[in-house]
Amino acid sequence: MFKPVSLFIGLRYTRTRKKSQIISFVSIVSTLGITVGVLALIVVLSVINGSTSTMRDETLKAVPHASVQSSSGLNDWTVVRNSLGSSPGVIGAAPYVEGEAWLRYDGGGEFVQLRGVSPAFESEVLQVESPGFRQLLDTLGQRENGIILGISLASRLGIFLDDEITLMSLNSLINRELDDAMRFRVIGAADFGFYGNNNTAMISLEAAQHLLGEGNAAQDVRLRLRVDDVFNAGPIAAAAVQSVADPDLSSTSWSETQASLFGALRLEKTLTGFMLLMIVVIGAVNIVSTLVMVVADKSADIAILRTMGASRGTIMSIFVTQGTTVGVFGTLLGAVLGVLVSNNLSTVMGWVESTLNTVFSPADVYMISYLRAELRSSDVVIICICALLVSFLATLYPAYRATRIQPAEVLRYE
Repeated sequence: MFKPVSLFIGLRYTRTRKKSQIISFVSIVSTLGITVGVLALIVVLSVINGSTSTMRDETLKAVPHASVQSSSGLNDWTVVRNSLGSSPGVIGAAPYVEGEAWLRYDGGGEFVQLRGVSPAFESEVLQVESPGFRQLLDTLGQRENGIILGISLASRLGIFLDDEITLMSLNSLINRELDDAMRFRVIGAADFGFYGNNNTAMISLEAAQHLLGEGNAAQDVRLRLRVDDVFNAGPIAAAAVQSVADPDLSSTSWSETQASLFGALRLEKTLTGFMLLMIVVIGAVNIVSTLVMVVADKSADIAILRTMGASRGTIMSIFVTQGTTVGVFGTLLGAVLGVLVSNNLSTVMGWVESTLNTVFSPADVYMISYLRAELRSSDVVIICICALLVSFLATLYPAYRATRIQPAEVLRYE
């Protein structure tokens, strides 16, 4: 089958010859550099994607998909809740109030994030799909002085089931109004995510309003929404608010309240990608070195080809083909290894930890005690395109130098 001369010769030059061992060694180093760079980029970005998804899931255990509030107060939140709950994309709506309180137990205590909920409606927006949590909500609805604590909070303070604790609002504590303190009995501990487990306490809506000094007023009552698409929570909540036709209503989605956190994670992913891309660039620099040596070694061949009528473009294509072949092989090998490692990261990490007899992410130090990889095809495609582009650009200078060789001067000394 007919092959273009530049392609045939370029592929032929990539083969190893005994007299060109140094060139072959540098070529192998170039391939390995690109392979390692692509492998590292795919694995690290997959881990960042997985960590971001884990943090999002944990955050949404404590933060609503979207919240709806009124500047004039939700005087009749039941009507608004029913209207919002029937909007497209909204799974459920439930009232809640939040505030800071001082929790005192057995001579000690600390500040907690107090959340007052309506147990009858809270199950509609529950992020923790746990039958045990639903039972706790049912119990909370039956006991006026019941309280649910975050797992870490209860463990840290040594609080157990049926223990009695005291809560006091921040304003009452500042004003030394000790008579406003209220006693509650612990009915259980729940998983509020790693952002909420350390400082969250949940009581009934009526008890929270009374404790926080709001009485039965609805000034600070808000509605939390659960939607069927968390990535479009903002538009869904905005559309639901517009359907109520109340100008005082407004909505806020989780992506707005947590914008700084996830914006920082996106920036971290971008910067990490650029830093790891430098490994590919180093591999590409080795391609330049390899081709420069090949051009010097093949100067006589280039001169003969020129005298036989080969154009400068043909000569340039030969060495572009050779360098690009190294880049393609390294990129494909790195992509395959990167995908394999990302899809089997738990197994790989388990083997590494057992071999080195260490734990990279101890649960008592890090919020995420395991590495979760989330491989995205778009990341793999972008990484491969960048690696191939860098490899191609690295071939241009040596290939251009090959076109500047003068056949007469080279053949004069052959």
